[in-house]
Amino acid sequence: MKKHLLSVDDLTADDVATLFATAAEMHDVQRRQVKKSPALRGRTIINLFFEDSTRTRSSFEIAGKWLSADTINIAAKGSSASKGESLRDTVRTIAAMGVDALVMRHPASGAALQVSQWVDAAVVNAGDGTHEHPTQALLDAYTLQRRLGSLEGRHVVIVGDLTHSRVFRSNVKCLATLGAEVTVVAPPTLMPSGVAAWSAEAGFATSYDLDAVLPTADAVMMLRVQRERMSGGFFPSAREYTVGYGLTRDRLGVLGPDVPICHPGPMNRGLEIAADAADAAQSAVLDQVSAGVAVRMSILYHLLAGED
Repeated sequence: MKKHLLSVDDLTADDVATLFATAAEMHDVQRRQVKKSPALRGRTIINLFFEDSTRTRSSFEIAGKWLSADTINIAAKGSSASKGESLRDTVRTIAAMGVDALVMRHPASGAALQVSQWVDAAVVNAGDGTHEHPTQALLDAYTLQRRLGSLEGRHVVIVGDLTHSRVFRSNVKCLATLGAEVTVVAPPTLMPSGVAAWSAEAGFATSYDLDAVLPTADAVMMLRVQRERMSGGFFPSAREYTVGYGLTRDRLGVLGPDVPICHPGPMNRGLEIAADAADAAQSAVLDQVSAGVAVRMSILYHLLAGED
């Protein structure tokens, strides 16, 4: 692996396989009564989050602590950034304290890449604007691989608010690297501009008709409707969105009982996913959360432990 993890583009198929093999070992640590490995003892990791987060920040914190690293959380609201300090000054000040890694979430696309050019510490992109969320894509693929085996030739359907989703942008790259066939589904207003050229180049399919795509799905990933990023009317009403693009009880019946249902969270129950689907036996939502800790432990280990 490279020094940083900023995008799924940074990873080859062999890199992903190595990360997943280590994540499987880290999963064993999760099952121990004493959940500790000394691998990163003496290392310091800063979780620097300029946007709200529960799953990602908590899982990175747990991952660092279970690897025996000193892990510190800094939220933008409680930092000098809230007093007007620039991002550059904030991260350079933190880096000057001798930290080994910065795990950063920021509302601006490209922020993680910029920070990686300012500091010597390893930088992990925990989500930058509407650009990418590489660790989420890795844990999603890891979860699906544990459920389905090899993803080569498997049909994965990604549904929802694609325009604002960094999870979708990372997932189409990661799943393609692993040989999956991906179809993305959204209403026209939530399909990214220029998606036709992009899909042709990247090798994924697009559709506006969820009911036509679901019967051939080997896995379904529902995306959150990000209403906090919407400034206009992207769909007439919540009910109309659910009727057209929600994973309802009726659509759940179309899926086979072994088709995993994923959601990166947090879920808008009753909007993009019905409670029946979220809580179904085939739901992989909690498996994703568990996998998130193991995969992020693997990432921190490979970035910070070195050849030793």
